[in-house]
Amino acid sequence: MNIATGNLLDFIGLALGFLLTILIFSYFLGDNPFFRLAVHIFIGVSAAYVALITINNVLIPRLILPVINGTQGERLLSLLLFIPSVFILFKATPLHKAGNWSVAILVGIGAAAAIGGAITGTLFPQILGTINSVDPSAYAITTSRWDQAINGFIIVVGTVTTLIYFHFGTREQTGQVNERLPIIEKISIIGKVFLAITFGALYAGVYLSSLAALVERITFLWEFLTNIGFTLFSSF
Repeated sequence: MNIATGNLLDFIGLALGFLLTILIFSYFLGDNPFFRLAVHIFIGVSAAYVALITINNVLIPRLILPVINGTQGERLLSLLLFIPSVFILFKATPLHKAGNWSVAILVGIGAAAAIGGAITGTLFPQILGTINSVDPSAYAITTSRWDQAINGFIIVVGTVTTLIYFHFGTREQTGQVNERLPIIEKISIIGKVFLAITFGALYAGVYLSSLAALVERITFLWEFLTNIGFTLFSSF
């Protein structure tokens, strides 16, 4: 990097990145105003970015343009969608109860989409994967059938026991605390082991991602300081 001949805006961007990285790393010394300043900047920029994306990709093409240039049907639909949007804004005012119905619709649609995505994107593929894992016709010729059979057995046991772990049906007994059946409790222990392995693997993945980000930032700091030092040394 040559400051004299390089792009000034690029240098300013690198300098800001260096400064914000140092502010974030200051958390190693404990919570301090510099770290909070960097976090506030990050939250503010993220909120502004989301707002711009919402305005450019949702409000203008879905609401404003149909009202101005759309057909009568598009205008009517845009106005109908505009009404609950206005009531959502009431949630930030003393009349917040007036926006409950629009929030309920929003949450209901989001829950329906999440459930549909979980069923079609997770549950059905998991069922098919479990079935295929014990299907001899799906075994590859290049690997041992015993190996694939054992893997399929482990997948079936993990899937079934994990689902049983989340079974909370109990027997009602007069004068006693409702408890799950003893066999359900024993099988759920195996499911708990598979859950612990899963969460451990997820934690390891998050840790490796965080470590990679840390190495990338340290490398950025080193290269920035090295380039600055080389530029200052070459200017003499």
